[in-house]
Amino acid sequence: MSEEKTWAAPTASDPIDADVRVPGSKSITNRAFVLAALSSGETLVREPLDSRDARLMLGALDVLGAPSTETPDGVRVRPMTDGHGQTRVTLGNAGTVARFTPPLAALGSRTVHFDGDPAIRRRPVAPLLHALRTLGADIDDGGRGAVPFTVRGHGGLEGGFVELDSSASSQFLSALLLSAPAFARGVTVRLKGKTPSEPHIAMTLDMLRRFGAAPERDGSEFHVPPATLALDTYTVEPDLSSAAPFVVAPLLAGGRIRVAGWPAETTQPGDWLRSLVRELGGEAVLDDEGLTVTGDGTVRGAVLDLHAVGELTPVVAALLCFADGPSEIRGVAHLRGHETDRLAALATELTALGGDVTETEDGLRIRPTPLRGGVFHTYDDHRLVMAGAVLALRVPGIVVENPATVGKTYPGFVTDWERVLHVA
Repeated sequence: MSEEKTWAAPTASDPIDADVRVPGSKSITNRAFVLAALSSGETLVREPLDSRDARLMLGALDVLGAPSTETPDGVRVRPMTDGHGQTRVTLGNAGTVARFTPPLAALGSRTVHFDGDPAIRRRPVAPLLHALRTLGADIDDGGRGAVPFTVRGHGGLEGGFVELDSSASSQFLSALLLSAPAFARGVTVRLKGKTPSEPHIAMTLDMLRRFGAAPERDGSEFHVPPATLALDTYTVEPDLSSAAPFVVAPLLAGGRIRVAGWPAETTQPGDWLRSLVRELGGEAVLDDEGLTVTGDGTVRGAVLDLHAVGELTPVVAALLCFADGPSEIRGVAHLRGHETDRLAALATELTALGGDVTETEDGLRIRPTPLRGGVFHTYDDHRLVMAGAVLALRVPGIVVENPATVGKTYPGFVTDWERVLHVA
C-alpha cells in the first residue's frame, strides 16, 4: 500500500480480464474477536482481516484482559480475565471498537477510558451508552453522549430488559447482543425506530449461534440468554463490501473479473452486489471458484434503496455517474454519521468533478453528466478511496487524496487495483 498523500488512480484503457481475492471481512473479523474473548477457552480465528480496525480491536481486547497471538494459521484469542486499576482503550476511528468493547469493560472490574481520533468523537454512540446505563453500567461521558467516555467496571452486569434506538447504527444492537451471554440474566432488547443494515444484525445472530449462544428474535425484540461460549476455530469469509469496486469495474470498463472465494451462503450485506450487477445490465455467476462478473461498459440508471447495504453507497454512487439515465439512492440517511457525512462528501466531490449530484432527505439524486479529472477528497474515509478508484476507470486525471486511509479495511487495495488494471 502506497504511503503517498495522493494517488493518481488508473484509467481502464482495455476491457478487464482478471482474478482477485479480497481480504477477510472486517465486520466478521471483529465480531469473531469479541466472541472469542468472551469464550471459555482459546479460539483460533482463521483468515482474519489484518487492518487498522482489526488491530485496534485486538489492542482493545488485550487491554480488557483478552490477549491474542498471531500464528501462521490466524490469530489465537484467549478468554478475557478480570483485573483492577485504570487502563485506556484506543479507538482510532473504528466504529466496531467504539461500540463493541464498552459492554466488555462494564463486565469487568477495571476503570477504562475510551478515546480515539477526532473523527470518532463525531460518530454516534449515545443510544448505546444510555442502554448500558439502563442495564447497570457505570459510565461517565460528561453529558456529551459521545467519545471520550469512561466505563467503571464493578465486576459484572445483571442484564435484563432495555429499549434501544438503533436507527443511527445497527452496531448499537450488535454490541448488546454480542456481550449478552456474559450478563447474569442475559439481555432482552426492544428496538425503537428503523434499524439500518439488517444483514449485519443477521450476521451477529448467526455468529452468536456458532459460538454456542441461543439468541431469539420476535420482530423488533431480541433475547439472548446467559450462555457459556466456546468455539475452537472460526474461519472468516472474504469481505464482500470491499470487493465492491472490483465487482462493478466490468460494468464501466467492460470485460470480466472473478472474485475468488465468494461464499455460496452468507449474511454479509455485500452479497447484494450480485443482484445489483444484474439490475444494472451486467452478468454475475457464482460457482465453486467464486463470483465472475462480466459487463460491456454500459450501466442502466436505477432507483435503489440501499438502507440494508448503506456501506456500498460510495462505490454505487460513483458507478451511477456513468449510467444511461438519472438514478436515485434512497434509505441511507444514517450515512451522515459514518466515518464522515458520506452523503455530503459524495455530493460535494462528485459535483466538483462536473457531476450533477444532489442530496435528498435520505440519499442522493444523480444525473449523469460529463466528468473531468481533478482531486477527489476522501475525508479519511476508506469507502471514498474506493469510490475515487471507480470514477477513474472512465475519467483520466482523477487524483485520490490520502489513499492510505483504505488501510482501515483493505491495506492492499491500491496494489490489487493497479494489478487488475495492468498498471506497471
